[in-house]
Amino acid sequence: MQDIDVRDSHKRLLIQQIYRAQSMQRIVEAQSCECPTRYPSWEAAEGVFVGHFAASEYWDIVEATSEYRRQANELRREAMPICKAAGNW
Repeated sequence: MQDIDVRDSHKRLLIQQIYRAQSMQRIVEAQSCECPTRYPSWEAAEGVFVGHFAASEYWDIVEATSEYRRQANELRREAMPICKAAGNW
């Protein structure tokens, strides 16, 4: 992510939303909100970006960002009670 030029900040936003969606998915799947589950390394999100979106055009990135944001928000509804119960929200 550090190698992305500031003029390509839309790509950084996509990586952040991929990370957020993956985090919420992990919490729901594990039924756990421990820090390693909620805050894993950025490697997996960066891997998805490089594998699927690194060469994409601006509007494709914007669309993907919106989709990952939607996924994260849907998963958040399930993840929030798990994290609240663990005192990690």
